Amino acid sequence: MTFICTINVFPLGWVRHIIFRETDLKDTSAITLPVAPTSNFIRNIIDEDNRINKWGGRVETRFPPEPNGYLHIGHAKSICLNFGLARDYKGVCHLRFDDTNPEKEEQEYVDSILDSVKWLGFDWGEHLHYSSDYFDKLYEFAEYLINQGKAYVDSLTIEEIRKQRGTLTKVGCNSPYRDRPVGENLDLFRRMKLGEFADGVHVLRAKISMLSPNINLRDPVIYRIRRVHHHRTGDQWCIYPMYDYTHCISDALENITHSICTLEFEDHRPLYDWILTQLKNIVPCHPQQIEFARLKLTYAVMSKRIMIELVEGRFVEGWDDPRMLTLSGLRRRGYTPESIRLFAERIGVSKADSWIDMGVLEDCLREDLNERAQRRIVVLKPLKLIIDNYPEGGEEECFAFNHPQKPEWGKRVVPLSKTLYIERDDFMEIPAKGYFRLAPGAEVRLRYAYIVKCVRVVKNASGEIEEIHCTYDPDTKSGTTGAKTRKVKGNIHWLSSKHAHKGEVRLYDRLFSHSHPDVSDRDYKALLNAHSKEIITAYIEFSLNEAQPEERFQFERNGYFVADRVDTKPGRPVFNRAVTLKDSWGKST
Repeated sequence: MTFICTINVFPLGWVRHIIFRETDLKDTSAITLPVAPTSNFIRNIIDEDNRINKWGGRVETRFPPEPNGYLHIGHAKSICLNFGLARDYKGVCHLRFDDTNPEKEEQEYVDSILDSVKWLGFDWGEHLHYSSDYFDKLYEFAEYLINQGKAYVDSLTIEEIRKQRGTLTKVGCNSPYRDRPVGENLDLFRRMKLGEFADGVHVLRAKISMLSPNINLRDPVIYRIRRVHHHRTGDQWCIYPMYDYTHCISDALENITHSICTLEFEDHRPLYDWILTQLKNIVPCHPQQIEFARLKLTYAVMSKRIMIELVEGRFVEGWDDPRMLTLSGLRRRGYTPESIRLFAERIGVSKADSWIDMGVLEDCLREDLNERAQRRIVVLKPLKLIIDNYPEGGEEECFAFNHPQKPEWGKRVVPLSKTLYIERDDFMEIPAKGYFRLAPGAEVRLRYAYIVKCVRVVKNASGEIEEIHCTYDPDTKSGTTGAKTRKVKGNIHWLSSKHAHKGEVRLYDRLFSHSHPDVSDRDYKALLNAHSKEIITAYIEFSLNEAQPEERFQFERNGYFVADRVDTKPGRPVFNRAVTLKDSWGKST
């Protein structure tokens, strides 16, 4: 379907009728890159479970973030995996907040996680849960374990417990409180709940074996006293369950079939299974824990501790700083949910740890934005170019495709006048070998316009180039019937000084200059890239002045950019560079 609309093309008040299709306007969200699900060992497990009817054909997964920070690109891999499996097997995926550590949790983090999962394109429907929803049940089950002789109250300090726990090569030793009678344990545990004891005086431990070769089975702590206000339950509780105890029970209460987590929890699986085995008579099911390798990305940190230090130390400008690999930071940088889902599918799922190059993530964004981003001209570092033989006060229309591979998206007008701005890098007074752009005596084509030849250079008192003068060949206009077809090697972009607008552009780069900042023997702070952000005033096409927050463009020859979702205001856009047109880091370390 097409229709005609009238727009003001130039500040001069010229009017031009331009034909658009409905898809020419702002919404390119319907564009998706087709991605077929890739087979992996987790899908193989589910396929076998379905074959033997283990769960009655049911697939129920969950994504269980801790609300103590913002989600990052590593979480995106898990989100795409868990929600993707539920989607492909016609099951459901739960979003469950593991909110058992109120000292570090905030509602801000809950809100940001909900927003990020939605932005990625996933919906939990009615399956939004919190571990705190189960605090009553968790307490009830703890008393059950005490009655079964499978848990006891220990009065050692945490430091004493740690010393008696042993090491990977030395077994632990029993606590002197391990054989307390059931009645005494119940009494102490109930008094812990009532707040009769100070923090750290007692803990509740599972009674397994201090001789186990798996250190996680050496009577792990499952409850501790913490007088901390909880963001959901307030001051109702002063004892809180530990993650390993809470997680498996939450899975069982929600009837999860496949509890998928990262590889560092592999050694915790025996404890997961032990707890559910002890509770088999009172929990609805025993989910299967499956581990996969977490994302390890070069030039990035995935440690929440380091991310918090970066934010609190003001090395970045908050959790949504476009240099951060949080999902909110990536979104503000200009990444699309489609590109992140493509990345998650492309890197796959395995049991083996491996490093993924940052370039893979960047290529996924380029691939996506190449399809959806309309083209515009922006001169980032301007140099004035004057066409000496162009008529004084003259101006004319040149036409550029909104997308060179999508002619149905139409064309736009790019006005030409006597004085232009070009990129400073597109002129070299003493050209290097293989340099085919503008130089004294050399010719280039002004993209969408004419061939010009440099005839003179004007410098200031300091010897810096202030402007260059050219002549143009009026018979070489691009797209004009009968124009000369002679070719030149150089082709540069430009803007008319009369019609261009000034706009703020932020040139973002990778936050770290080292490919492995969190495993290097140096302090990661010393590896921060001093050039990760540069703010410049550029000249932009006049139509970009009305760019809306999160509207994405390819700035021709300069990269993909997005109108900042926070700082862009009506008539005052701020553009962030999402990614260059190609990997500019090469093989740097």
